[in-house]
Amino acid sequence: MTVPPIRNAMTVDVEDWFQVQAYADAIPRDAWERLPSRVEANTEALLALFAAADTRATFFTLGWIAQRHPALIRRIAAAGHEIASHGYWHQRVDRQDAAAFRKDISAARRRLEDVAGAAVRGYRAPTFSIGPATPWAWEVLAETGHTYSSSVFPVRHDLYGSPDAPRAPHARAGGAVWEIPMTTVRFAGRNLPCAGGGWFRLLPYRVSRAGLARLNRTEHRPGVFYIHPREGDPGQPSVPEASRRARFRHRINLTRTYPRLSRLVRDFAWTRMDAAFPELGR
Repeated sequence: MTVPPIRNAMTVDVEDWFQVQAYADAIPRDAWERLPSRVEANTEALLALFAAADTRATFFTLGWIAQRHPALIRRIAAAGHEIASHGYWHQRVDRQDAAAFRKDISAARRRLEDVAGAAVRGYRAPTFSIGPATPWAWEVLAETGHTYSSSVFPVRHDLYGSPDAPRAPHARAGGAVWEIPMTTVRFAGRNLPCAGGGWFRLLPYRVSRAGLARLNRTEHRPGVFYIHPREGDPGQPSVPEASRRARFRHRINLTRTYPRLSRLVRDFAWTRMDAAFPELGR
């Protein structure tokens, strides 16, 4: 009897090129309205890539994006993808208090549900900013109607990371919210990332493929992969005001993203978060 392949979770963090953490010190929020938006065309390119591979995904979307591009959100939902929340203003959770966090995610959820016409159950914190400094965050997510989060990255990094956090899905807020951490593999006593993002562009494709295959084979559970629409857009504006490190992280190997992603969706089985993880009880 042939065992069906494990279906991993494909996810997209829907934000524009100027809303990334790497540029937060160079591009203030009040400049967003004046900058050329590229999120719609970039997201459409991902939708076309997924459609060609018959792949469904979860789109963690900013409320700010849903307000300005409602037709895009409706197209995502109509294609069978899950709409989830990335907050409203792309604010780090660890730089808010509980009241501000509640206001932000409540506004985002209302906006996304109004536009998409579907319930929003999932949330991903900008810059994976839920962790030991924000133990109240899962309680607030439960209070505001969210049933799962994918906000913890169990690695060590200068901008994010909770290296001592559980690597597997686990219940929070008394069981009301599931945390589905970003995917890592254990090597030489450390957690190494294999979940996408900048690591996917920086390292050779075979590293991501080997890490995800190892997780499926040895731990017998799905992984989570994430990408941003701007990661396949080499034509996006440069930001000379940003630091050299920020510019490197933001622009490294942009031309290689789509060819690698096309291979990834063929090399593994993929689906939405709420279908990949039975804990979420779709």
